[in-house]
Amino acid sequence: MVETLDIEFLRADLQKLLRSSQVGIDRIQTIVQSLRKFSRLDESDYKTVDFHEGIESSLLFLGHRLNPNGDRPQITLIREYSNLPLVSCYPRQLNQAMMHILNNAIDALEEESVEEKILRISTSCIDEQWVRLCIADNGVGISEALQRQVFQPFFTTKLGKQHHNGLGLYVNYQIITEQHQGKLYCHSTPGQGTELIVEIPI
Repeated sequence: MVETLDIEFLRADLQKLLRSSQVGIDRIQTIVQSLRKFSRLDESDYKTVDFHEGIESSLLFLGHRLNPNGDRPQITLIREYSNLPLVSCYPRQLNQAMMHILNNAIDALEEESVEEKILRISTSCIDEQWVRLCIADNGVGISEALQRQVFQPFFTTKLGKQHHNGLGLYVNYQIITEQHQGKLYCHSTPGQGTELIVEIPI
């Protein structure tokens, strides 16, 4: 029996298995590191952090929603990052807000029938004291009247509203404006898409 085994085949197969295992280990390590950065369990206080790290950690957890799966089409992600200084903030709370805003944008694209679904994330310095994050989708957008309500508690534009309590953007608004003395805007053009803009003092 031993004589009939293809040693070279087994050796090649073992190499593939080891490489595959290493890729899996590296992936797990990346997820664990990103989870720690995202949750900031050891950083409940005001800290100086890399703003982009929080965005990327959120995208790691939401990445599966950008890829095609069954009836769900591909969502094209466009990053337009500027060089930003470190930002002083409550990392856990700010990451929570960014995660929810990104999740909302993906929800909006999944509900719409636009042919090419695009999620655009851009960052910039407003001046020496402020940074800006823009999260934009190319969905059907919402009316001006609805834009005035999006940050109110219990308001939602999502389909299947019984599954949404309408508190997400309201909580995000409190995190950004009250905890961080920042600003949160909604700009939308019906038929063209919606953009949420976060401005945070450095």
